[in-house]
Amino acid sequence: MKITLINYTENPEKTVSQAARLCYSAKSIADIACSMDKKTQGSLIKKIMKLGHYSVLEHVSFSFGIENVSRVCTHQLVRHRIASFSQRSQRYVKYNDPKNYIVPTTINNNEKAKSIYHEALINNFNLYQELISAGIPAEDARYILPQAVFTSIIFTANARELLHFFKLRCCNRAQWEIREVAVEMLKLAKEIAPVIFESAGPPCLTGKCPEGEMSCGKPWKRMSNN
Repeated sequence: MKITLINYTENPEKTVSQAARLCYSAKSIADIACSMDKKTQGSLIKKIMKLGHYSVLEHVSFSFGIENVSRVCTHQLVRHRIASFSQRSQRYVKYNDPKNYIVPTTINNNEKAKSIYHEALINNFNLYQELISAGIPAEDARYILPQAVFTSIIFTANARELLHFFKLRCCNRAQWEIREVAVEMLKLAKEIAPVIFESAGPPCLTGKCPEGEMSCGKPWKRMSNN
């Protein structure tokens, strides 16, 4: 997989801290902007997040390019409704490379399972090509394609929704592929907004695991800012 941060709100932490300060200040927006140095921004963001005033985080957004993941993964991504998505269409883009698919580690480490898996995927690809050659439109031939085939998607969300996304999808109990995507996204987001995403990740970072008896029992490793 390949994860890139393709765009984001300029100076996101300044924007968030300005919005937070405006709620409690009679100063003009311009005057507030002039008074916000890095230290002030960081302190204010930490304070409002501790108080649970997350609405100001909605003023900044991040757009990620997510490539070479499965449809299994993107079907999970699009369940996050407070976000925007643009995905490569199987209706207009034909699937031409039989090697472009995801192989789960559990299958890759089992020789018998791996053989069955690869044979099935290649067979599906060949049948897909036969349908295309027979004049079947790609939008109909795609029904035979497995969920393992590569796809790409652009994912845009505000910082508040990203915190929720990382809370769910960075968890050790999340499905492995979307967890890998989420962890890489979090690394990129932290480089741009280290204060906002300082404690981002599963709930076990800051308190008790909400999974109860379904908990993995393993603390999540906190990421560094480097």
